[in-house]
Amino acid sequence: MKSSYHSWVAAVRIARRDAWRAKGRSALVLAMIALPIVGVSAADLTVRSAELSPEQKVTRQIGAADARLSDSHLTGPVFQDVEGRNTSPAGGYDKYVPGAESDPKLLPSVIPAGAQSLKDSTAHTKIRTRYGLLESDLREIDAASPLVKGMIEMKRGRLAREAGEVVATTNFLKESGFFVGSEFRARGSQTWYRIVGAYELPSELGKSEILAPPGTLLAPLDKAFQAAGVPGVVATDSYLVKVGGDGFTWNTVKALNTKSVQVVSRAVFLDPPAESEVPYIAQQKEAGYYSADRGLPTTELAVLATVVGLAMLEICLLAGPAFAVGARRSRRQLGLVGANGGDRRHIRAIVLSGGLVIGAAAAVSGTVLGIAFTLGLRPVLEEYLGARFGGFTLRPLEILGIALLAVLTGLLAAIAPAVTASRQTVLASLTGRRGVRRANRVLPVLGLVALAAGAAIALYGTASRMGSTVVAGGSAIAELGIVALTPVLVGLFGRLGRWLPLSPRLALRDAVRNRGRTAPAVAAVLAAVAGTVAVSTYTHSQEIQARHEYVADLPDGVGIVSVNELGRSKDMGAVREAVTQELPLAVRADVDYISYGKPGCERFTGNEGCGRADIMRPKEQRCPLYEAKDGADAFGPAERKALRKDPRCTYNRHSAQFSVVIADEKLLTALAVTDPGSVAALKEGRGVSFDKRNVKDGKVTVRLIDNKDAVYEPGVDPKGVDKAFPVHQAPDTAEGYGLELVLPPAAAKSAGLTTLPFASYFTLDGTATSQQKQRVAARIDQIGVEAPVTIEAGYQAQADITGLALTVFAGLVTIGAAGIATGLAQADAEADLKTLAAVGAPPRVRRTLSGFQCGVVALMGVVLGSAAGILPAVGLRLVQRRETEHLMEMAGDANDKLFVPIAVPWETLGGLLVVVPLGAALLAALVTRSSGAMARREAG
Repeated sequence: MKSSYHSWVAAVRIARRDAWRAKGRSALVLAMIALPIVGVSAADLTVRSAELSPEQKVTRQIGAADARLSDSHLTGPVFQDVEGRNTSPAGGYDKYVPGAESDPKLLPSVIPAGAQSLKDSTAHTKIRTRYGLLESDLREIDAASPLVKGMIEMKRGRLAREAGEVVATTNFLKESGFFVGSEFRARGSQTWYRIVGAYELPSELGKSEILAPPGTLLAPLDKAFQAAGVPGVVATDSYLVKVGGDGFTWNTVKALNTKSVQVVSRAVFLDPPAESEVPYIAQQKEAGYYSADRGLPTTELAVLATVVGLAMLEICLLAGPAFAVGARRSRRQLGLVGANGGDRRHIRAIVLSGGLVIGAAAAVSGTVLGIAFTLGLRPVLEEYLGARFGGFTLRPLEILGIALLAVLTGLLAAIAPAVTASRQTVLASLTGRRGVRRANRVLPVLGLVALAAGAAIALYGTASRMGSTVVAGGSAIAELGIVALTPVLVGLFGRLGRWLPLSPRLALRDAVRNRGRTAPAVAAVLAAVAGTVAVSTYTHSQEIQARHEYVADLPDGVGIVSVNELGRSKDMGAVREAVTQELPLAVRADVDYISYGKPGCERFTGNEGCGRADIMRPKEQRCPLYEAKDGADAFGPAERKALRKDPRCTYNRHSAQFSVVIADEKLLTALAVTDPGSVAALKEGRGVSFDKRNVKDGKVTVRLIDNKDAVYEPGVDPKGVDKAFPVHQAPDTAEGYGLELVLPPAAAKSAGLTTLPFASYFTLDGTATSQQKQRVAARIDQIGVEAPVTIEAGYQAQADITGLALTVFAGLVTIGAAGIATGLAQADAEADLKTLAAVGAPPRVRRTLSGFQCGVVALMGVVLGSAAGILPAVGLRLVQRRETEHLMEMAGDANDKLFVPIAVPWETLGGLLVVVPLGAALLAALVTRSSGAMARREAG
């Protein structure tokens, strides 16, 4: 035992000395092992630090109070979850009947006598900023109250103390261009407010909010908006309450739920009840909606385990040849150990100690750098996550486990070189002879079996319920099989050498002859490239599918400008003029809507006297799924499936603010409708219908409905005044983009309808530049109305940063692996290079040979990796095809067509096959010395 200990101590000392002598190689291996350790340790620290304790969570929501009481906005008793985020009617939504509006006196009436309370009111509006208009939340609360402690954090300035003073979040200041001391106005108000301080919400760093003392912001703005004839400020109130003692227990919370009050309780947060005591959970379980939060699901854990395993394999494959380089360069030293009585155990211990030393150094440096990066980048990470950390949380056992992973990786990478070195005879080690080693015949057979089994498992996964998990596992097994087959595949590549010039032929034959060092490097490149190809193929196929499924709002290049507040219709003329003057318009089609009731009424909501105009579809042409009293539940599964394929039940994939509009034939030009009959119909005073289900006997019925008569029960039509219009049905190829009926102005006038302008569709003569868009936005902002200008640009592919990062990563790994293989080749081929120099080969041959050696390894890895990466992508796409087909069978309508393509990204593959090997070869050639002194012949 003691002898074994001393031999390992000596082996570690020898390995440490060798690592220090070969600083470049040691640094390379250390960096390869330490890099993922840095990432994993930093990710662990970030996740743990971002996790909030229950006390921190509830404090950020309710400050120092015992509870926050808010109106659930549901009629009657409610059930809520433990954290007070979700509520549902006590009897379920199936039996729920909406009642009257909420009682503003409800919350004050349930506050316990003698309790300390604080009102918290919120709303939102548009604020005029240095750049235009910014949607912002408004808040009124006494921020100086002790109950608010922990909810907000002042960053600079002071709290607002009087009317006209506010504090704003740092994100609002950043987006608005304001600073502490700036003054601003809300749109529609002439009152100026001064910003006297900046604060942040620890869990919502990206929130734009303005905070003012109670009674100084929301009520004055509401009064100003009402005077201007626009919708007022709608405030939502809640109360922070402190009662002392045990606070609001779960029984207290349930008692308040019976009064339709929603509660966030500190006591419940800190000591939650069992699931069996929470009626909300029982209700959700019964409905089939509840799923407990128990960490990562099985699929994600399986994928994560696969990724971690393949990452370790890749590091071992990369680091292994580097350790082999060290063993080859130290073979004389290892031979001396054997000559002085050392046996194979000692040789293995020395090489393994190299992995132990490098792994330990990588563990220490990786974890230290991970901690340093997390500390240094903490503000950046918090901004990225949108929340402040609860603190800096370091869990020693987790960090130790990550560090041990580095040590294990180093040891695993050194196993193969250690076994190889121990098999060298003492004579071969001292003389530098390589010896002859027979090829392993078992490994290729195992690789072939693993490849076939993995492919079969992945194929089975395409039809399995566990789909993506099985495909990921099968693909990993298949990739391991290809890795095991790499020596054989490298040998097959050698047959191409007969057609190559001298330098690449020498490089290829050298790689084939020394498969022990070539195969691991090729396998490492294979693993990196396979991941890149798999992700690229998957995302490329998804992009083609997304482009096919993209639903355009308008024809390509067509735009629309519309007022979002119907009370500002009088400003539409100025808006249209601004668009005409600032954009290169070819055609402008002005569109009105039918106004029923007082001017300024919204479509579905509004005060008494407001209404709307709806198309009344003939009953026999309505979808039975939406007409039955119990909805879709009134039909069996087979009936529902059949009805969803019924043309009456197809849904319009487009939407518009109004389905009935008043316009002339210019609108048809803007919508790219070329049907002559539609154009003639509008000129003749008839309407144009884009949905044949609305037409009966050549007419469409429009009902004018007062909001007080509105009903929202299936199969029950609201009362109102009907107007019937003769129409021309547009062909099926014509698209209304959400519009179902277009009436000419003459028809609306003859029917006695009141119309108001709200939008204009337009086509462009060319394209609109960014400067033109900004100018028209500035003109509309000067008018003081919110009227966004939208121009359809077609499908826009998202920047694929993941694919780019993977491609760069694959390139770096390929060059690194090929470089390691080249270094090993130079160590092995020193005698060959001396022979070349002796027979008069030019100096550049050395550099050319190194370049081709590196390029050959890279090319073989890229070719094999490209083939291996297709399997998981195809498997995952087939899983998606099966799932999509199932969804279409269950819920699709007559217009749905299955389209789940599998497309290979040829540009990415071409870049990998050409650029990466070429770059690796050039880099190796540049860093290799072309001249070297002819060494004397070693004594043999």
